[in-house]
Parts: sequence; C-alpha cells; structure tokens
Amino acid sequence: MIELAIPAADDVIVIGTSAGGLEALRAIVAALPAGLPAAVLVTMHVGQHDSLLPSLLAPLTSLPVRHAREGDALEAGRILVAPPDFHLLVVEQDGARRISLSRGPRENHARPAIDPLFRTAAAVYGARATGVILTGRLDDGTAGLFAIKACGGHAIVQLPADAVAPEMPLSAIENVDVDQVLLLDDIAPALVQRVTQSALHGAGRERRVEIAPPEWLQLEIQFVSTGGNIETLARIATPSTYTCPECHGSLWQVQGIGPRRYRCHTGHSLTERSLAELQGQLVDEALWSAIRALHEKEKLLRTMAGNTAGGSHAPAALARLSQATAAQRSGELLRRLVTGEPLPGSTG
Repeated sequence: MIELAIPAADDVIVIGTSAGGLEALRAIVAALPAGLPAAVLVTMHVGQHDSLLPSLLAPLTSLPVRHAREGDALEAGRILVAPPDFHLLVVEQDGARRISLSRGPRENHARPAIDPLFRTAAAVYGARATGVILTGRLDDGTAGLFAIKACGGHAIVQLPADAVAPEMPLSAIENVDVDQVLLLDDIAPALVQRVTQSALHGAGRERRVEIAPPEWLQLEIQFVSTGGNIETLARIATPSTYTCPECHGSLWQVQGIGPRRYRCHTGHSLTERSLAELQGQLVDEALWSAIRALHEKEKLLRTMAGNTAGGSHAPAALARLSQATAAQRSGELLRRLVTGEPLPGSTG
C-alpha cells in the first residue's frame, strides 16, 4: 500500500472552546474542505474524562480527525484534538513543527487548557497562526489569543449573542484587538479564505516567523513546557496577596498581558474570574465537609453517651449528650447558611 505524503503545515488554525463547544465544533469542521492548506488543532475543556470528541467530529468532515499524540508532525488538512488531561502544545524540533503533550500545571483550573495551545502556536507560527475562540464560560483562551495577536497572527471570535455560553467570546473581545467577530456559520468560510490566501502569498517562500516571540511569551510557555521558578516569574509578574487554590503557594499578578491574571511559581495560572470561581468552589466544598464532620461528631458523641449511661458514668453521658446537641445545632445552622434556608427565629 502506497501512502501519499501529506505536506507540512505552513499555517495553523487553533480553536478553543468549552461549554456548548461540541455543536460549535461540529458546525465548523463540517464546513472545512478537503485539502485545507493548514493544520487544525482543537482544545476543548474535557479534563480527565474520556473523550469521544474525534469520533463525534470525524463523520462530519473529509479531513482526518484524531487525538493528538506526542511527536505528531503538523500536517496540512489534518485535525488534531487535545487528549484528556494533557495540554496540547506546538513545538519546533530540528526544523519540523510537531505536537508536544504536557501534563504541566493546570491553567484556569483546566488541563487541557486553551491558553497553552494558543501561546505555543503563536510562538512557532507567528503571523501564520489563526486563533478561534468559540462558546464557553469564564475566560480561558483570552490570554492565548492576546499572544497570537502579539506575534502578528489573526484572531477570530464567535459572536457572543450566537454562543451557547457567551463569556469566553465576550472576554476575548474586551481584552484583545480581535480581527473578526462572526456568526458560527461564517467562521469556517472565513478560515478557508484566510489560509488559502496565506498559502498563495507564501508559495515558494521560506517558512519563517515574521515577528519574534516577545520575552514574556517565551517565559509563559516555559512554565507549561519545562517548568518555571520564582526568578522566572519575577520577570513577568509582581507578588499579590492571594494564594494559589491549586497548590497553596503565593500567587503573582502577571503584568500587562491580556486580562488580569495570576500565576504561582509552580506554574498554575488563573484569570481573575477563574480565581474567584475556584475560590467559591473550594469554600463550598469546605463548608459541606464541615457539615459532614459535625454530623459525624454528633453521632459519635451520642454513641459514647449510650455506652456510659448508667451508674457513676451518668454525668459524663449527660455532658456528651449536651455536646452532641450542640454539634447538631451547629450542623443545622451551617447547612441552612449554605443552602440559603431561613435561619431559626428569622422572619424573612
């Protein structure tokens, strides 16, 4: 069997999405033609869960689709999807552009996250990178799209009113000099037009990155690819008063890059909105853990009181029953606070 050689991709399209992303991706890949002169890389927030995304997209397109593998060459007309629990990165090795998979620190409490893909695509492809932000909650992808623009690339964002979850598109529009804000159905034609024109203008020209990646971008990439340290962080950020909810280290505020964002020296990165969201989740988990502990304390004290109910142990049993009642009341009060139910004795 003779395998036809697939040309290396001189252009790359990177797509990031989250909530509502499956249907958005289905619409886009269904409209991409065979022979597309660009590699297509997709990151969707799937966490550690098994992902059927490639098999759900493959029947809709003539382009081959699968999960990315370590060392994959970036080839024109191929769609590679970030696998679960791995950041999808673009690297250049020995003159070839390839995929690297990283289990580096979560960004915006996600792995795979959108920002690492966009940053590395910007650094390797420069002006021949096109970033696309689709429907999703919060603001992962905004800092990455900022990096694409900083390296001369093109930024496309789904019209927020057309998105199932408009927060990611809105954040990108508010923080990045976006080139096009489009209805979902108009995104694929715009991509085809852009990479086709790029291929025609670049025909016979040596592949190169027109704008050198700025230092801050190279340092950001270092955290997810090879790891960073406090000295590296100090070059792009200043200490804040907040603590990383992922590893409990100090968070530093990243300076002048996209939306307000924080990083710890181990590499976890959170936008202001993602930090607030994660803090809220941690508070909720801590409160429910406290309620559970109070319930268990009440049960244990009542059991201990029952074991010492008679004779000279009666005073100890009564004391334990009193403690159990106090634990019960505290647990009930805390549960009402968490669920928003009226407190005992309240009038409204």
